[in-house]
Amino acid sequence: MCSLKNDGIYLYFMAKTAIKILDYAYFRDKIVPFSEANISIMTHAFMYGSAVFEGIRAYFNKDDNAIYILHVKEHLERILNSTKIMRLNTHLSVQEMTDIVVEVLKKNSPKEDAYLRPSWFKDVIRIGPSLVCEGDTDSFIVSAIALGDYVDTQKGLNVRTSSWRRVQDTAIPARAKVNGSYVNTGLAKAEAILSGYDDAIFLNEDGHVAEGSAMNIFLVRDGKLITSMGNENILEGITRAFVTRIAREDLGLEVSYRSIDRTELYVADEVFFCGTGAQIAPITAIDDYKVGTGKPGLISKKIQDFYSEICRGKVAKYKDYLIKIAY
Repeated sequence: MCSLKNDGIYLYFMAKTAIKILDYAYFRDKIVPFSEANISIMTHAFMYGSAVFEGIRAYFNKDDNAIYILHVKEHLERILNSTKIMRLNTHLSVQEMTDIVVEVLKKNSPKEDAYLRPSWFKDVIRIGPSLVCEGDTDSFIVSAIALGDYVDTQKGLNVRTSSWRRVQDTAIPARAKVNGSYVNTGLAKAEAILSGYDDAIFLNEDGHVAEGSAMNIFLVRDGKLITSMGNENILEGITRAFVTRIAREDLGLEVSYRSIDRTELYVADEVFFCGTGAQIAPITAIDDYKVGTGKPGLISKKIQDFYSEICRGKVAKYKDYLIKIAY
């Protein structure tokens, strides 16, 4: 639900929390006021879900009065992979898209954490779901909102395994962030919330743990990190890969990629979600089983704290993964 207020446009997230939409967006080759970035109700992307997207975080550091955009290159490389799978025609390079993302953030100049949403979509009015039609046009857009925590990252999440299975690669490829496929996520998330949980964990058709509703998952067992393999119908997460790197290189932890059975969730010492939106979010209960002590675990917290330091430009080793905009 959206509402126009005197001090800006707000998105009501989870019907409870108002999140401010920032004033400017990139739409059809220029930066415009957000209120002017509109499409027809007959647009192919709206009618058939023929769009792909990314979410990019930006973190404000009040100590140096700057905002840091994390993993821009990695996200925009992945969106191009998604466009290939969805047969979208792109006319911008990673660098050109990067320049647009940076310009949108500069134009809005938020002095708080923000979230940018770049997307390629089939910008044509026609009937029929086909992704291939002579004369079709595809457009690049970027919107932005002020955003803190997407899920609770402090007290620990109470989640359930979903009765909905993760969409198969042979149906809608999970490694592409396709707008239409997020109906799968929506069904799982709604089921979890309506049954009294914070979020959901997907199993794939083989019964193995895939990922969260819109985030990857890690288990901790005997001091080692475990996460699902890339062929388990998961999004190949950028944050997941980054957590793997910092766990191995900076925290001295062993990380393994393998199939995970559902019951392993119940005997894990720690479990946490990770993703651009979710960041590092500890899980303290799954299907009414207490995870570990029932409180956020020490390893999860260590990764969370180090990740937060990196995001705000406080770790020199990882500054190349950030674009700094100084005010």
